[in-house]
Amino acid sequence: MKLAEALLLRSDLQKKSASLRERIVASAVVQEGDKPHEDPNELMKQAFDVHAQLEKLVADINGTNIGAKLPDGRTLTEAMALRDTLTSNHGLLHAAIAATRKEPSRYGAREIKWVSVVPVSKLQKQSDDIAKKLRTLNGMIQETNWKVDIKSGTKGKGG
Repeated sequence: MKLAEALLLRSDLQKKSASLRERIVASAVVQEGDKPHEDPNELMKQAFDVHAQLEKLVADINGTNIGAKLPDGRTLTEAMALRDTLTSNHGLLHAAIAATRKEPSRYGAREIKWVSVVPVSKLQKQSDDIAKKLRTLNGMIQETNWKVDIKSGTKGKGG
């Protein structure tokens, strides 16, 4: 299985887990004399099975990420750490830029004038540069995800 397929499977299992959780909560209590639409005990067994599958899959994904290399030589783990940093920096720049857009307020005869103390055009340029780096990095990560085979852990089934 390719790493990208494993990531899609992980997403599906996470959604299934969330759905099972909601169904368990909805079926956990009924009015006296009624029966739940679904057996919450059976749903819990299914959820535990999904969680065990997720545990193995996540361990395999993480093991693969440590060893898999992008075309530029970085590991997927390093690339994802960089992506997290770039995403945080991009969000910070956007927040700073958005904060400079303050509507004028009127207080009586005098108006309070707001003045930006950050260089908006410079921050916008930085934001655009980071966005470009993120697009490039995400492309390399996706390319690698579709080329790399998932490495299965050493644990046995159910282990």
